[in-house]
Amino acid sequence: MVRAIVGANWGDEGKGKITDMLAKESDIIVRFQGGSNAGHTIINNYGKFALHLLPSGVFYHHTTSIIGNGVALNIPFLIRELNDVTSQGVPAPKILVSDRAQIMMPYHILFDTYEEARLAGKSFGSTKSGIAPFYSDKFAKIGFQVSELFGDEKMLMDKVLNVCTLKNVMLEHLYHQPLLDPGEVFSTLMEYKEMVAPYVCDVSKYLYDAIKEGKNILLEGQLGSLKDPDHGIYPMVTSSSTLAAYGAIGAGIAPYEIKNITTVVKAYSSAVGAGAFVSEIFGEEADELRRRGGDGGEFGATTGRPRRMGWFDAVASRYGCRIQGATEAALTVLDVLGYLDELPVCVGYEIDGKVTKDFPTTAYLEKAKPVYKKLPGWKCDIRGIKKYEELPENCQKYIETIEEELGVPVTMVSNGPGRDDIIMRK
Repeated sequence: MVRAIVGANWGDEGKGKITDMLAKESDIIVRFQGGSNAGHTIINNYGKFALHLLPSGVFYHHTTSIIGNGVALNIPFLIRELNDVTSQGVPAPKILVSDRAQIMMPYHILFDTYEEARLAGKSFGSTKSGIAPFYSDKFAKIGFQVSELFGDEKMLMDKVLNVCTLKNVMLEHLYHQPLLDPGEVFSTLMEYKEMVAPYVCDVSKYLYDAIKEGKNILLEGQLGSLKDPDHGIYPMVTSSSTLAAYGAIGAGIAPYEIKNITTVVKAYSSAVGAGAFVSEIFGEEADELRRRGGDGGEFGATTGRPRRMGWFDAVASRYGCRIQGATEAALTVLDVLGYLDELPVCVGYEIDGKVTKDFPTTAYLEKAKPVYKKLPGWKCDIRGIKKYEELPENCQKYIETIEEELGVPVTMVSNGPGRDDIIMRK
């Protein structure tokens, strides 16, 4: 069976923990999109980890972890992350890399940095990880696929020369930066070839055979619905599809094989980067939630940037679940909210004097004001509770209100950062 684990909101929902937990019953975990621009924080018996490219199932002996063709593959970053994990006592995981994955080049990161600087105050809040230039090149057909490293070297060099010609025009006339040297670019590709060679695989065929054999497969997404380039808060989005539907493409499997879509929803809201954020809060109220939140404060796992904070947004979350095709929802970081006397829930948006419960396009979103419903807090620590019925009554009411707003069953409730801090509600 194939199950996708994706985010309902802006990212940072806690997908890594849910993937790490569900990987125990899985055979294969596949990262199907994105790159090293966002991190999944995981706390387990080995310690605390922030994974960026490695799938969140690398901590089990029985699993195979796959980098799918939809990923922005930063090869030295992957090898470094693999070494970091094993240096902390984790047994060497079995890693496979799709021969159709495309390669993140050092100049992609440079171009990302140059463009953000050029845009200055009008920038997109990029992590400067090279993601937008990478995907731009992929769809302009001037990217480098892993398979090309193992083909004809003369053809590869010809392509390098063409790419450098195009890039150097921009470097010279737009960014006023040093030009690319084709020889250096080719040498870098040959170094990457040596690094990645032990892991390269026809992943689509591997997964096709695994599905026929009845293996359990997890598709792990990065970021969330609202960062999708088609259905998110465009243009303040990422450059690859964050939706479960893309999991079939980014892994190389048939779409009908995805039987379950677990959409992870945060018990409050947080976001890194620019863009509309209707339920955002500020000042001391935001600082307190940020300090208490996550598993050591709400700061980006990749950038360390303070996350923007807000109350639970039912409008955005319902839309996020719908666009993902959620079959179930996992509610995370609920334990953080135990200090509050009351909990505001954004149940509608007021736009031009009218209230809507439907998530609008960006132009209308920028004008939206939150409509809140306030629920009583439970004023206690809920960590360590394993049974739903043992949660305080007001806590149960909060969960059930969210479930009603989402229109999707909340089957898992995370009440702490550890792998076992979970309440199964099925």
